[in-house]
Amino acid sequence: MHTFTIGVEEEYQIIDADTRDLVSHVSKIIEGGKATLEEHLTHEMHESVIEMETGICNNIQEAKDELYSLRGRLIEVAHQNNLRVSGGGTHPFSRWQDNQITKADRYDKIVSDLGDVARSNLIFGLHVHIGIPNREEGVRIQNIMRYFLPHVYALSTNSPFWLGRNTGFKSYRQEVFVKFPRTGIPSYFSSAAEFDAYINLMIKTGTIDNAKKIWWDLRVHPFYPTIEFRICDMPLRVDETVCLAAIMQALTAKIYKLHQQNLSFRSYRRLMLNENKWRASKDGIHAHLIDFGKEESVPYECLLRELLTFIDDVVDELGSRKEVEYAWEIMKRGTGADRQLKVLEETGDLNAVVDYMIAETEYGITHHNEAPIIIS
Repeated sequence: MHTFTIGVEEEYQIIDADTRDLVSHVSKIIEGGKATLEEHLTHEMHESVIEMETGICNNIQEAKDELYSLRGRLIEVAHQNNLRVSGGGTHPFSRWQDNQITKADRYDKIVSDLGDVARSNLIFGLHVHIGIPNREEGVRIQNIMRYFLPHVYALSTNSPFWLGRNTGFKSYRQEVFVKFPRTGIPSYFSSAAEFDAYINLMIKTGTIDNAKKIWWDLRVHPFYPTIEFRICDMPLRVDETVCLAAIMQALTAKIYKLHQQNLSFRSYRRLMLNENKWRASKDGIHAHLIDFGKEESVPYECLLRELLTFIDDVVDELGSRKEVEYAWEIMKRGTGADRQLKVLEETGDLNAVVDYMIAETEYGITHHNEAPIIIS
């Protein structure tokens, strides 16, 4: 069986411990983490965002151990600077107008091209890379995987607030990001050659200067031998990130296995898939999604059960059954969005929501690491 390696990129909010607002202090985190985190931390467009990256992991257990370890060190560095880090696809009340853009040629170009669309893009996502055998196979996997994107996305919904408002969405992050060009569920491509021809045309016409400015929810990566999932909100607990990555890996392995057996999965047009994405964005795991085979709306839980049954024959080969089945814990406890909304309902205070998000981000960290981190 091909080794479907895993690489995880998490975008964290940098929060002032006293005001609970976002603060543009990424440089303090980068500087403070030089000794233990340097190669794992990178800037993002806003200085109140820090991206943390794992290395290439051979299996979900490696990824889980590294995520716990890295998050623990990141939390420690933040506390040392009177800062906190948090998951969540958006901050409950911070204003993008008050957050600084990182000084770098790449971000200067994006802001020059997109103006306030770029400046207002103060959102936080989870990106997961799964290793693929080759680009041709990657495009075939991408075509089929598009169907499952709303199913995975619903589990991650974690951005109900924007600029101090309850938006009525479980994932408002996607509604912010949709203003960018070349986003959303990708189109169907008949081959890697057709996919590359599209990218080359965009570069030739000056539309983009490199293929990383294809910001789809899922893409065969232009530079790495991976397929990259980009649709999910940044979760709160580490175990939620691990669960999502495990499901993505299992889906990739399953679709590849079908191809090896000369089997496939029915492909659906993007305009149909977008309906399910919208429903997942609005209502998360409480949505009714369209079962296109039955041509009827069904509770999300039914489709999740079908998804887990679909990948059941590969999860033991991958060693990820426990991590995949954590999806039922998310269903029981609610997604990050559900839990944030419950805190607001109980307290009426968005500061309390931020406190909850920070606590959930730190949950289990001190117990997982062999050397406990003292958090003051």
